[in-house]
Amino acid sequence: MKFQLLLAAVNPKLTYEIIDLAKNLGATGATIIPGRGIGGEDKKTFFGLTIEGETDVILLVVEESIASSIIKALDEDSKFQASEAGIAFSVPIDQIAGIQSQFEKFKNAVEKK
Repeated sequence: MKFQLLLAAVNPKLTYEIIDLAKNLGATGATIIPGRGIGGEDKKTFFGLTIEGETDVILLVVEESIASSIIKALDEDSKFQASEAGIAFSVPIDQIAGIQSQFEKFKNAVEKK
């Protein structure tokens, strides 16, 4: 079984929708890291204080076909395609430890496809 790390930097309003979507497609869990995003546009200020956009970074370790399904679903989701919704991508994992208890769930999710 091959795995990928799916990363999604998203508007916090979409975080749990994306996690639910991923779980429905076979993900078994996620890690959420709060952050701030800085884009190519000028920063907004309010009485001299800079306002930076809040961002959640969602990390999911999933079997590679599940990662492809999640990315495809996000690509087709109009909420995710909206301006400033976020970005998602995956990277291959060469070595992994600590998820042996999830193998059966991943195997079942892949077989459902």
